[in-house]
Amino acid sequence: MLNKAFSFFSEDIAIDLGTANSLVYVRGKGIVLAEPSVVAINQKTGQVLAIGEEARKMVGRTPAHIVAIRPLVKGVISDFEVTEQMIKYFIEKVSKKKFVLSPRPRVIIGIPCGITEVEKKSVQDAAKSAGAREVYLIEQPMATAIGARLPVQEAGGNFIVDIGGGTCGVAVISLGGLVIAKNLRVAGDKLNNDIIYFSQEEYKLLLGERTAEEVKIGIGSAYPLKDKKEMPIRGRNLVTGLPEEIMVTDADIRRAIEKSIKQIVDTIKTTVEETPPELLADIMSRGIYLSGGGALLRGLDVLISKETKIPTKIIDDPLTAVVRGAGMVLENLDELREVLVDTDQLEPPK
Repeated sequence: MLNKAFSFFSEDIAIDLGTANSLVYVRGKGIVLAEPSVVAINQKTGQVLAIGEEARKMVGRTPAHIVAIRPLVKGVISDFEVTEQMIKYFIEKVSKKKFVLSPRPRVIIGIPCGITEVEKKSVQDAAKSAGAREVYLIEQPMATAIGARLPVQEAGGNFIVDIGGGTCGVAVISLGGLVIAKNLRVAGDKLNNDIIYFSQEEYKLLLGERTAEEVKIGIGSAYPLKDKKEMPIRGRNLVTGLPEEIMVTDADIRRAIEKSIKQIVDTIKTTVEETPPELLADIMSRGIYLSGGGALLRGLDVLISKETKIPTKIIDDPLTAVVRGAGMVLENLDELREVLVDTDQLEPPK
């Protein structure tokens, strides 16, 4: 009875803890927070100066001893203490603390599929240290499928491709579990780096990460477009050391990211080949579902459909699919508990 009372008063939350961006869902309210997964730190004192959007604004505009870092690299924790501070910031920002003895919240966190038990335990421990009463983990492709309202608990195949900032999760889901799960550490950040490398090699022009991302969003594509797109990019000429502006086309950017896109498509094709025939029949009927920021890359759905011979669809609002799914589990924890990761036997971090 006491636990039920605690659950009633606590503001339970679901977090999509992403490499690039994190989103927070509060039970009964929906998505209330979406901020970059960035933390600004004073390296002289070790003090955390800002988190989220405020930290992102500091990038490139601060003295050398103040650095903005991402505490998650390719979907896993690279700095435990900083991740703990970031989760604590999210919890405190969305909590109203109506009561003096307000109970700590229960937290569900979306994690990449295929990470190790130690990495899962690190996420769980960071959330508990940040103030969570109970911590549940859910794999991002599973959360995506639930967010897309796919029948994950039925005996039928659901094919999910979740392309975030640091990782690309490819999974086949049936009866509330992952039948096949692959985690490829090639995703949005890698595409940005591809554009930076291409610019250096092709034009001797040094770009920043934010510029590369703007180019990817502005004219990036995985498949030839009907209408040619072009965009000016500004950077530093590596030969003269002076600022320079050049024009690039969608074909240039497609060439820059071609190898990484092929890796993603090849992983999808391998997963299709490994899928049991009964589930593959369902998938050919239902299609492949894309989510995450990478799903918005122009023509990616067309390319995947062409390469796999399976209809490919971008789910509604792909950027929020994981946190929406985790939030739906939070709202119906008793009915959907089976889709969560079993954390009882997790190995503690060394």
